[in-house]
Amino acid sequence: MPTSADDAPDLSGLIELSRIEHLDLKPVVLRVQTDLFLQAARRDRAATEAFSALACGLIPTVDDETAAIVARKLAPFPETPEAVLLSLARRGGAVRDAVVARAPRLTTPLIEAAEADGTDMGPALAARADLGRATAADLAGRADPAVDLALARNADTPLSGEALARLTGRARRNPELAAALLARPDLAPAEIAPLYLHADPGRREAIAAAVEATAALRPCPPPPREAGAILTGLSAGHDIGGFVAALGDILGLPKGFLAAAPDPATRYDLLTLALRAADLHEEEAVYVFLTLNETVARSAERVFELVRLFRTTSRAAARDLLSAILDAPLKERAAAPEAHRPYHGPESAKSRQAETAKGRPAASERAPLRPALPGRPRKTS
Repeated sequence: MPTSADDAPDLSGLIELSRIEHLDLKPVVLRVQTDLFLQAARRDRAATEAFSALACGLIPTVDDETAAIVARKLAPFPETPEAVLLSLARRGGAVRDAVVARAPRLTTPLIEAAEADGTDMGPALAARADLGRATAADLAGRADPAVDLALARNADTPLSGEALARLTGRARRNPELAAALLARPDLAPAEIAPLYLHADPGRREAIAAAVEATAALRPCPPPPREAGAILTGLSAGHDIGGFVAALGDILGLPKGFLAAAPDPATRYDLLTLALRAADLHEEEAVYVFLTLNETVARSAERVFELVRLFRTTSRAAARDLLSAILDAPLKERAAAPEAHRPYHGPESAKSRQAETAKGRPAASERAPLRPALPGRPRKTS
């Protein structure tokens, strides 16, 4: 049953014992007095001031473990004297972080006390449950790995917009941050598409389905010509460098795009998505799996996994997944400079030059002809 501060037991005996050499009871006294303060049914001014004086005297002298336990208990309690919170914050480390993360209000003196040792309190701020959208975006803008991880693990703060974009962008190359974001149940599969290669099979399936739903709404550009013949030829020659460079050129990606994979195990998953985006036939993709890299070819299970990924991913979805993973748009099928154009076509450069040489504006620059008006029939007598 909760007791009031007036009914608190007399602990003077413990305090006397704490003065005995080799017998340190100060941690016990602090923890007991903290529990009594929190459990009291009422706290008048005198009781609060007495607890504040006792706690502020003991906090600098106790061990870190005791100080951290007391901080976790007192920080979220709205009636904790500010002087006690300041004393805890000045301890630094985990004690300070607990106060900054759990205190109902962050006053200016409390922030100054937390930063007294020169330590950045960004990670502790990022762990607070009451972060607004603007504050989360500001913290994500620091590009501090510790702050990023604290934000990703803070399930009480929704992530969206600019903050989420920054975190997922850096998580592409940070497996720990990617795992923290993928573990959040509040993020939709489409929002974490850039982390596809870091996801487990179930999460990958959900991401692919979400990407597929939107990719199908847009027209997919025509497939590159002769891509299969070029790539299978390079694969047959075991020219891995040339193969990757050619595949990147076909899709408009950097030559070293496979380096975006978080580890060698997922590198072939990325390669498979690229083959699907290049619109290779399944037989051509299987040929690549069996000839390009001997390590992959020796594992029938791995080849089956890659074939399954190739079969279950549409070309449009593969293009969008690649774009999300690499943070780069894929090349559209635009006409090459050397593509055939009719000599006398309206867009022909030679045609425009010939027209200009004759002193007449080019066809594309002329005003359109006025349509002929219908004639009026004459009356004959």
